[in-house]
Amino acid sequence: MLELGGGAPAAEAVAVDVTDGTFLPEVIEASKEKPVVVDFWAPWCGPCKQLGPVLEDAIAKTNGAVKMVKVNVDQNQRVASQMQVQSIPAVFAFFQGQPVDGFMGAVRPAEVTEFVQRVAAMAGGEEGGGLEEALDHAEAMLNEGALADAAQVFAAILGEDESNLRAIAGLARAYAAIGEMERAEQTLALAPADQSDDPVIAAARSSIELAAQAAEAAGAAAEFTARLEANPDDHEARFDLALALIGQSQPDKAVDELLELFRRDREWRDGAAKEQLFKVFESLGPKDPVTLKGRRRLSSMIFA
Repeated sequence: MLELGGGAPAAEAVAVDVTDGTFLPEVIEASKEKPVVVDFWAPWCGPCKQLGPVLEDAIAKTNGAVKMVKVNVDQNQRVASQMQVQSIPAVFAFFQGQPVDGFMGAVRPAEVTEFVQRVAAMAGGEEGGGLEEALDHAEAMLNEGALADAAQVFAAILGEDESNLRAIAGLARAYAAIGEMERAEQTLALAPADQSDDPVIAAARSSIELAAQAAEAAGAAAEFTARLEANPDDHEARFDLALALIGQSQPDKAVDELLELFRRDREWRDGAAKEQLFKVFESLGPKDPVTLKGRRRLSSMIFA
């Protein structure tokens, strides 16, 4: 079972020394059972000595979900050459017999932790608790704009659980955020037919629709603002400004503009402001502060 938190037995925190002769069983074959992180190092390498303990500590916290091995490149040049290791430290992750992730050079401890958590997510989990934690971490990365890292984790989870709705929705959102709308739609279509209206999938669908609309208005926020300054009743400009603000990751300001449009003319374009507000609320989720505040303000306008 995948566990990203808590301590680990001391044995799990100790990396195994691997040679050219033992690389196949200790890494390639072992990675068919769980991810294996390989640390290429040398005794004379200062950054390697700094990275090693940080990497071991992060892997220890996976409670055995990830195995770590070390390869001394001075003594094992064949495998280092096969992996095209040109400088050290160099770290690679293997899963199902293949390299799946990695980095070279010294990186910040936080980046090491994120790397290990991405790798740990690939292990899946028999009881789901670890998967939930991995999904939480991936969603946090997505919200922080670490799109590629988030997509890797979501994809890894789908490799273990192809019908996981949170992973489907998260990967679709990641594709939409980088402008790959077709792949986003294709990913969303992976949801089982009888769960296509699940709130998680519906929220992702709204996010994709908003991202597509925002892409058309991207970069024109200043133009729409100028039009509104000249004519506050330019509803088209206000609606498009809201889309541009969504594209700039400012949903709170977008909601402000849509609420103002609703206040000025709730019937404009067959209630487009209200419809767009609901789409924003759905994409953010029912517990998001912007959703909660926006719904209250909208209700007060409707029932005033």
